[in-house]
Parts: sequence; C-alpha cells; structure tokens
Amino acid sequence: MKWPTARLGNLCSVVTKGTTPRTLGKEYVSDGIPFLRAENLLGEEVVLGPGTLFIDKATHQLLARSVIKVDDVLISIAGTIGRCAIVPYNMPIMNCNQAVAIVRIAGPLDRRFFLYWLKTQDAQWQMSGAKVTQTISNLSLSQIKKLVVPLPTISEQRRIVEILDQANALRKKRAEANAKSTRILPALFYKMFGDPATNPKGWQIRPLSDLGAQVRYGLGQPPKVSETGLALIRATNISRGTISAISMIYVDPKDVPPGRNAFLKKDEVLVVRSGAYTGDVAQITNEWEGCVAGYDLVITPGKALTDEFVETYLLTPFIQKGYFQNLKARAGQPHLNAAQVSATPFLNVPNDLQMRFSQAVQSIRVLRKRIATANENLERTFAVMLHRTFTGDLTAKWREVHMKELQAEMEMQAKVLSVRA
Repeated sequence: MKWPTARLGNLCSVVTKGTTPRTLGKEYVSDGIPFLRAENLLGEEVVLGPGTLFIDKATHQLLARSVIKVDDVLISIAGTIGRCAIVPYNMPIMNCNQAVAIVRIAGPLDRRFFLYWLKTQDAQWQMSGAKVTQTISNLSLSQIKKLVVPLPTISEQRRIVEILDQANALRKKRAEANAKSTRILPALFYKMFGDPATNPKGWQIRPLSDLGAQVRYGLGQPPKVSETGLALIRATNISRGTISAISMIYVDPKDVPPGRNAFLKKDEVLVVRSGAYTGDVAQITNEWEGCVAGYDLVITPGKALTDEFVETYLLTPFIQKGYFQNLKARAGQPHLNAAQVSATPFLNVPNDLQMRFSQAVQSIRVLRKRIATANENLERTFAVMLHRTFTGDLTAKWREVHMKELQAEMEMQAKVLSVRA
C-alpha cells in the first residue's frame, strides 16, 4: 500500500531548537526549570534524572524560543541522532539546548504515529543521510523540516498506533522483567551472607590471597588480530558479571606468548585492570573457557572459594564503591594492580554455603539466558512489525499470531521471575 507523503515542516507550527545559557552569559543553577539535553530523552520518555541541569526563570524567559510545551515531540539532533519523546501533560515547564529539536505538530499527523515512524529504517536513513558531515553527527532545523513523512488518514494512523502500542507495552514489560532479574542475584547474596559493609553475620574478614586465591596479569600487548582463532576478552567485553561477544576480536593461539599464562580456565574470574571500566568483573563460564585474557587481571579462586561467590562479592557496592573506588582515588587514575586485588578484604564464608550459592547462581544464569533470548526475539519481531506497518504490509493474521506468541513469552517470564523472587 502506497501512502501519500508530506514534508515535516508543512505539518508543524514550530520546528526549533535551544541554545546554551552560557551564550547569554548565564549559568546553570542547582534547582529551577529543567534544561533538557539529548541524554534526557530515553526510551520514548523525557527522563529528569540526577544529571538533569536547571536554569532560573530569568534565563528561561531569555530563551523563549525553546520553551517546551505539552505534546511537543522532542528529537535529539546532535551526537546521538534520533532519540525522541513526546512531552506528557504532567511534565513541568522546561527548556532545552541546541542538541534537542522541538517539533510542534499542527497538521494531520498523529504524534505517536510520528514517534514510531522515527524508529523506522526510512526515518533513520533520511536523518543519517542529512547529517552535516560524516564525522559530525548533527542535523539542522532545515534538514528536520525536509524529512518526508508517510501520511495515511488520521483514522489509519490511530489504528496503527493502537497496534504498535500493544507491542510496545510488551517491550516495557520485558524491560521490567530485565530489571527484576538483575536484582535477584544481589538480593540472594545479601540474604545468605549479609551486607559486607556491615557484616551482620560476623564473618571473619581476610585478604583474598590468604584464602588461597591467586591473581595474575593477562596480556599486556595483544597478539596480532586474526579473522579466526580464540576470543581475546578485553575490558570492553566485560559488564557486571557477563561477557559480551559484541566487538570481540580474535587471535591466533600460536601468537600468544607461552610464558604469559593467558589462556583462561573455567571458573576463573576477570577483573578489568584500567580505563573507564576499571574494577568490572566477570566469571569465565564454559562458553569462554580456553579464550585469551586481554589487559585484565585474572583470579584463580582456589579450593576455599567458588567463582560465583568471588564474582558476586566483587560486584557489591562495598567493593566497587568502597575498596576499588578508594584505590583509584588514591592513585589519581583508574587503575588496579595484582597486589591490590590480592589484598581485597573478603568474607571468610564456609565453602558448603558458597556451593549452595553457586548452584543458585547457575540456575539464575539459565533464567537470564532465556530472558536474553526472549528479548532478542521481541526486538526482532517489533522491528519486523514496524517495517510491515509503515509499508502497509501488516496483516491482521500476522499481528494476531505474533502478538499471542509475545504475550505468552512475557507471561512465562513473569511466572519464572515470581518463583525466583
């Protein structure tokens, strides 16, 4: 089905953007009128988090061009292009900087229909192709106005929005399930062992090395990158107890210096040694056994400790924000060495209790993997749904079948999570 189209500028009463208070010789204030940046547009919502900036009323009045109103569509047009949100009725008076475009729709274009269209490949291609340069991600207001938007009838737009809202509601439930699953493991740790910061169970505290663990360095200089071979696990692959294959590089095992002991064994634990991710931690599971340690520290737990206990303990705020953060602050740079990690104060917990914890962790990891697979399926289906919708190819039968599948998957996740909790 071929819909008519229109340029966005012809459907709006206002297409504008803000500026920074400093261009007027003004400063930010500790409290006042929220001053939005691109990072305030998250997941189709305006998020006024801890990092939100504020301006006073006088500055707000000087920046009258970029006053934000209810039902405005906001689009990030600098840096990360394409973040978007609709301003809800319960938001306070706000303003924004030059990275946020304000689109005030006045023509026959449903705001949520437009919001969903902004997520399509068509919209992304138009915005990507309109960037000022290939090295600077920046859209001008004139380029925003020239975006060619599909324009079915309002009744058809609202029917499409209703369909996509149903699918989007499942995505939000998915996000809630994700958040809940990440809380299960820390909650279990505190239940079994107590908060290490207060040690309510009175465990003896000893340095990690005194409990039989050994800490060694991974490779300082990586071998030549190969198209095939073994994965080289670097800091960028480690995130809060998981190892990601995204941006993974591979090396020929023959090029790994034999004296460096860089090949990883199952149940060892990696600690990021330096950089922005310093102190992050992940255990080597079956999937990554035999791979190569990059510029990281490697902990071999020994007989007195289980790897799941070591990983989870090192990720507690007591270690991350206390011990590791203090070490980095004293050094004046994000960096850890083997001696410091070896000296990490550890709870001396009986091994049988650690084993019980490890068994629970392994079950939780199976749950997380199922959720991750469901996430991928949900995002893939939503992307197909968007494509079919905006090409007029979304049949009622396809929608019914896939919506039922997604709903069943989400209900299954909810049941599993409620049992684990």
